[in-house]
Amino acid sequence: MREEDLQLALQMVDDNEGETAPTSPGNSPKPLRKTRVMDISERRKQFRRTRSLNAPSPFQQFGPCGRIMKNSAMVMQIQDPASQRLTWYKPPLTVLVIKKVSDASVLAPFVQLVTWLLQEKNMVVWVESAVLEDSQLNEVAQFRDIRDKLVTFKDGRDDLTDRIDFIVCLGGDGTLLYASLLFQQSVPPVMAFHLGSLGFLTPFRFDSFQEQLTSVLEGHAALTLRSRLRCVTHRKSDKRHQSKHVDADPDDHLNAAHKSILVLNEVVIDRGPSPYLSNIDLFLDGKYITSVQGDGLIVSTPTGSTAYAVAAGASMIHPSVPAIMVTPICPHSLSFRPIVVPAGVELKISVSPESRNTSWVSFDGRNRQELFHGDSLRVTTSIYPMPSICAQDQISDWFASLADGLHWNVRKRQKCLDELSDLTASGSEDTFDEFENLKLYDV
Repeated sequence: MREEDLQLALQMVDDNEGETAPTSPGNSPKPLRKTRVMDISERRKQFRRTRSLNAPSPFQQFGPCGRIMKNSAMVMQIQDPASQRLTWYKPPLTVLVIKKVSDASVLAPFVQLVTWLLQEKNMVVWVESAVLEDSQLNEVAQFRDIRDKLVTFKDGRDDLTDRIDFIVCLGGDGTLLYASLLFQQSVPPVMAFHLGSLGFLTPFRFDSFQEQLTSVLEGHAALTLRSRLRCVTHRKSDKRHQSKHVDADPDDHLNAAHKSILVLNEVVIDRGPSPYLSNIDLFLDGKYITSVQGDGLIVSTPTGSTAYAVAAGASMIHPSVPAIMVTPICPHSLSFRPIVVPAGVELKISVSPESRNTSWVSFDGRNRQELFHGDSLRVTTSIYPMPSICAQDQISDWFASLADGLHWNVRKRQKCLDELSDLTASGSEDTFDEFENLKLYDV
């Protein structure tokens, strides 16, 4: 609620308390709500209350003496996720279209979408350079007519920062992970159409893409700000690391030491090809927490909590919840359960000095590399989330994905008591009839 609305509400309460309560003939006080209902209803029209997705602000005084220490340097403004809606301060002109690779079923929707964006919306359409080399796509006559109008880029060579206004994904969840990899700072709004396998992060259906895209381009859409993790690898010996990667791909995002990478789902540290248990030390804000002895560790965002983490036994967290989930992979302990920590902490993961082997780390399933003894990985929440456009709203989209993608809480319905009583009654009558028949047979 805004500050002026809060002051108005407090004034209403003061006015009510300051008035003398009218009495009935029997000297019983009449309810103030009945006498003031018209006045209050009129004042309430001046402001509107909405149900916030944020937790209510806690009362900061505890008992007669205790309270939270005020620190002006730590004031933080948190916007209600329910009020996060897309707006364009200028019309979007450039759009990046990402399609699922090696899938013939996506070719026709891709050509249809790109043609519509070029001809109907007069937008500049960007695609990956590998798209123009697709032999199946080049066999489509309609695509050959628009091929020269497309702007191309190459992953790892061309920087797309501040060059793309809008992103459209055609495929599965992997297309959103690829979009996150391409934009390692601010990400343009992403609209994802479900043309893949699972489609947990792709809420839109392609059947009516013209109407849906037109509505979004006009600024009529809710947003889910999907937090990302900032991961930085620190090497004990940069020379040893460089010697191990002499023949590495020059386009690799992690060749440079201490270079950060942002992930949308999770960062996974595992034992790799070694037959021994991983022995990984976990620190939180510089304090030692525990050692992970097992197959590895998953550090995931709330978006990633429904991916690898949920398969490892973690809980599912709504993407608007500011948190980081830490999930062990097959820990050799009966009491090591997944934990959720605040989004603002920094996690440090390192190979334990007592470990028999090294560890391996991967970022959203990509850029897999080895962690040696003395190396460490630092993970915290990035300031650059991914703005994912909702088909309905943040709550409806997420529970629809749980039901459609993971079949969450699917079970046969329990019969009501009326049905059970009918079955019991019919069973009793059948038993009585059989008993009568037996009596007649005996006679």
